[in-house]
Amino acid sequence: MALLIPKPLKKGDTIGFISPSAGPNPKAIHRIYQAKKNLELLGYKVIFAKNSLKNDSYVSGTVDERVQDIHDMFSNTEVSMIMCTIGGNNSNQLLKYIDYSLIRKNPKIFIGYSDITVLHYAFMSQSNLATYCGPCAMTQFGEFPSTLEYTLKFFNFAVTLEHKDLSYKIGQSDTWTEEFLDWFKKQDQERPRKLNPNTGYEWLWKGKSSGEILGGTILSLNHLVGTMYWCDPKGKIFFLDILQESGCLDEPSIEAFLTDFDNQGLFDVINGLIIGRLSNCTPELTERIKKRISELTSNKGYPVLFNANIGHVDPIITLRYGSMASLDSFKDEFKII
Repeated sequence: MALLIPKPLKKGDTIGFISPSAGPNPKAIHRIYQAKKNLELLGYKVIFAKNSLKNDSYVSGTVDERVQDIHDMFSNTEVSMIMCTIGGNNSNQLLKYIDYSLIRKNPKIFIGYSDITVLHYAFMSQSNLATYCGPCAMTQFGEFPSTLEYTLKFFNFAVTLEHKDLSYKIGQSDTWTEEFLDWFKKQDQERPRKLNPNTGYEWLWKGKSSGEILGGTILSLNHLVGTMYWCDPKGKIFFLDILQESGCLDEPSIEAFLTDFDNQGLFDVINGLIIGRLSNCTPELTERIKKRISELTSNKGYPVLFNANIGHVDPIITLRYGSMASLDSFKDEFKII
């Protein structure tokens, strides 16, 4: 069954902020208001779900509060897009309590990345809704002094359908950054982050293929494997957002998760693989992960693209789940078709 595709976002539409996993740290709440300002300058209205600004340790609020915010935003007929404020690691707590029929009856744009992967899969598998892997409020739209141009370009292509042909190449950004200017000391309000020159795409394996877009952040995907919320990767162009994070994801964990995918047979059934720029990884660790991915995808017959603008290193693209994409290493091309 084809996924339900929400109506595109238009100037004057309302965007609702929710925090279904982590909550905005009170010391960094200015990032939320910077996001609101940046989106309003683009011509949108912004409203806050009742519990979206809460922070209760490692989550934004109780399960009931977070689920209620999801229900409220999908029920609110004035809201055209639901944007998550930030990721986290505990949106899986909500899955059993969400009213998926409500979401199915009120399809609208739902966007975020990182731990929001869990909700993307749940909404696709249980509500048949095509959701969007893309910017969060605090992380991308909270950028000072404004959202990075590349991020905004592909956000517009995906959610406003600004690209009239609906088919477009996703070229590499000219620059990238993962510099962290301390939000809690408001260093991020003092100057823009430093941007590094990009080196372009890298193909671990060459080839040409196409398929529907699926994938997400490595830790979040592993919350879903074997559950009713998992989405079949067969024939898909699959993307992986891989990051190292102290106390959560280290090299042995990344290796174990990749092996889980291999044991599950994921690498045997997909039509192509896209790896986002690795986050918080030294050059040495990056090379080891590349080597392991190359080993796991050896002789599969599909292209493997490395260093895409997906995930926790800015700027990032926006991808609508279920949209058709093609990879062609001979043209050095990643394309929405």
